[in-house]
Amino acid sequence: MSAQPESSAPQSISRPIRRAVCPGSFDPLHNGHLDIIARAAQIFDEVIALSLVNPSKKTLFTLEERQQLVLETAAEAGLDNVRVDSMSGLLVDYCTQNNVSAIVKGLRVATDFDYEIQMSQMNHKIAGVETLFLTTNPEHSYISSSLVKEVATNGGDVRSFLSRAAYDALMKRLAENADA
Repeated sequence: MSAQPESSAPQSISRPIRRAVCPGSFDPLHNGHLDIIARAAQIFDEVIALSLVNPSKKTLFTLEERQQLVLETAAEAGLDNVRVDSMSGLLVDYCTQNNVSAIVKGLRVATDFDYEIQMSQMNHKIAGVETLFLTTNPEHSYISSSLVKEVATNGGDVRSFLSRAAYDALMKRLAENADA
């Protein structure tokens, strides 16, 4: 019996695409959001910035506008593995239906963790979806969409908290609302 020569060529092992979601209202997307999305994009093959639809929450921007701002900002930042989507309902259902293995959340303060840990444990129990917590860069720890909108509405300069696209959209919407 003759032995087959072993191939010296490396064999590629295919692995599944590592996909994660970064959920949020993104109304508007600010630099704290972008920091978490960008860091997730370094870890995962694909990151879905998932705009959440909450009919009881009044947003300044439509769902389509929020998604467009995320796309423009991600492109501006060179994040070619980020895409956008939206959902209402249970986040774990979205993850299961879209082959998403992880949820990435940014934590600004300890109380964020207190709130998020319960959701994380529930999501894992229901669907086996992991949650990764990334601590917010201290440079962005005080930023929230609500605070950015409030400061801008009262004439404060929020340019340093937003991408160019988000800043322009916010200023335009506030001017439209003032004229209405």
